[in-house]
Amino acid sequence: MTQDDLYRTVVLERARTPRYSGPLAGAQMQGEGSNPLCGDRVRLQANVDVQGRVAALRHETRGCAICAASADLMAERVVGQEPAHVSQLHADLVTAVETGIAPEGLGELSAFAPLHRHRSRIRCAMLPWSALIEMLNDDKDR
Repeated sequence: MTQDDLYRTVVLERARTPRYSGPLAGAQMQGEGSNPLCGDRVRLQANVDVQGRVAALRHETRGCAICAASADLMAERVVGQEPAHVSQLHADLVTAVETGIAPEGLGELSAFAPLHRHRSRIRCAMLPWSALIEMLNDDKDR
């Protein structure tokens, strides 16, 4: 399967049938992001454990398939992870969408690497991640 085929398959599947969409009962943290240029909006709710790891994460995404798929894959990948690992995943995804080269360990997130050829769509994929990083940083500052 080519990277473009993986992109189409992953994005369409996760946009149609997200696994981590919906509210999180008893959420400790909330974050939001929006892209007024294309209308994407994402709302995140999360819980962290006593070690600061993401214990649960849910998203409510209104927007394009790329944004919805990115939010869902993000939620799947970060549960159980410490903030430092979440930041590294974010940095690796930035590298992938900017260069087209996916660092090892991205898994299905590497499906977004072809966006390097569609610069205007990179923000769609990165919006949920920006909201997550901001939410985790806000929590750390409390």
